[in-house]
Amino acid sequence: MTAPRLAPLPPEQWDEPARNMLRGKVSLADRYLSGAPDAPPMPNILGVLGHHAELAGAWLGYNGTLLERSALDARDRELIILRVAWRTDSTYEWAQHVRLATRAGVTEAEIAAVARGHAAPVWTASDQVLLAAADQLLDRHAVDDATWAELVRHFDIRQVLEVLFVAGSYLCLALVCNSVGLQLDSDMAPPPTFARPETEERP
Repeated sequence: MTAPRLAPLPPEQWDEPARNMLRGKVSLADRYLSGAPDAPPMPNILGVLGHHAELAGAWLGYNGTLLERSALDARDRELIILRVAWRTDSTYEWAQHVRLATRAGVTEAEIAAVARGHAAPVWTASDQVLLAAADQLLDRHAVDDATWAELVRHFDIRQVLEVLFVAGSYLCLALVCNSVGLQLDSDMAPPPTFARPETEERP
């Protein structure tokens, strides 16, 4: 979309009760909500959530566990999120999590390989099963027996549960971003266009 269906709520239109509903959930969000003169610009996703502060506070509280108190390594989490963002054509989610993935140690070559899926030669066995699980959850709404067996071989059960929740949670967020026409933040570089395979191999 060239214009948002739902414009982010500007910071100056947030009242203090709304800010308080979101504070203390994710440390990065607290910086945007501080109201301090040197506070960084509020990202568009937070501005959209500002239209429903009670929902936003609950979402950030839950999401804070996946982002800041996760049993999964940040790199593993970001690979799943990038695959979901790619498969759902969620430009905002992709651009945001390319930055987070890079900080978590995902290389440029690996980011490009996310578009090719689990069969790309750059992946380790544990990477492959994460990407395969993400695809199966998107396509079939469940992982199959073989993928489950590989997940529990590489990850403990808390981490396996987070694999499922991360994929589902960021599918939900991608649906929101795409449906409201969320535009990139001013400091986001437009994501590169990766060639989408004519027939993308799926597990």
